[in-house]
Amino acid sequence: MRALVVDPAAPASLRLGEAPEPRPAAGQLVLDVRHISLNRGEVAFAGQRPPGTVHGYDAAGIVARAAADGTGPGVGSRVAAFGPGAWAQRMAVDTTAVAEVPAGVDLADAAALPMAGITALRTLRSRPILGHRVLITGAAGGVGRYAVQLAALGGAHVIASVGSPERDKGLAELGAHEVVVGLEGIDAPVDLVLDTVGGPQLAAAWELLAPGGGVQNIGWASDEPAVFAPYSLFHIGAPKTMSTFGDVHEVGPDLATLLAFTAAGRLSPEVDWRGPWERVPEAARALLDRRISGKAVLDVTPGTAP
Repeated sequence: MRALVVDPAAPASLRLGEAPEPRPAAGQLVLDVRHISLNRGEVAFAGQRPPGTVHGYDAAGIVARAAADGTGPGVGSRVAAFGPGAWAQRMAVDTTAVAEVPAGVDLADAAALPMAGITALRTLRSRPILGHRVLITGAAGGVGRYAVQLAALGGAHVIASVGSPERDKGLAELGAHEVVVGLEGIDAPVDLVLDTVGGPQLAAAWELLAPGGGVQNIGWASDEPAVFAPYSLFHIGAPKTMSTFGDVHEVGPDLATLLAFTAAGRLSPEVDWRGPWERVPEAARALLDRRISGKAVLDVTPGTAP
């Protein structure tokens, strides 16, 4: 079958090549992949994986083979999936990491949701947000645009931070109460920070935290170190916290929640770039250059099952 495989000599370290058919475990189904979505971190670090690896985690398609243990959706079901080896004509994926796509939701939109949507949803659940101030950095990206919408749905006062004025397009319409460049103009403490930028901005965001507030470290798009002044992490009163995020265990129920929001018109998939997967170098470069607001989705050429 064809797949997007790691090749350090190729643009963005990815090329269309051949890969073995997936061999599912008892608790895995085989998905006939129709669409995949790219995440900036996956593209940025593709070259660090072994050559020939089938890359990617986000996909949507039609179940070609149900799980041998009887769990999960049956053959012919439309599903969104999260798992390694997603950028291929077929993938084996745990039945605990898929969700059926509701009628009326395009499979291409469903493919945009898994990694970025789950990240936004689970980090926002780290503490109560109703009536609280939530700062989302890198808000123009995939995680950011989902986080803005979900935080607004949860009743938060949403502050969306972008890297330049040109990146603020549509964020107010998605639910942001304030849109700022960097951290400029934030004049009151915040209760929760979802940080995708890292570097000096992370250290500055820490200073904005209210007592009892927390930072969720999601990404590090700045590629710069964060330097905290001596004693700046010391605080008297309700403790402030900083946490890493990497919880992608059994995401099926949360993925179903995101799909239900999408079906109800409460969550926009924010697909800003779409094209055939033969154009992966173009999509990857646009993503790395931050010329995409939201998600990039690639259409997979159908393959004939063996």
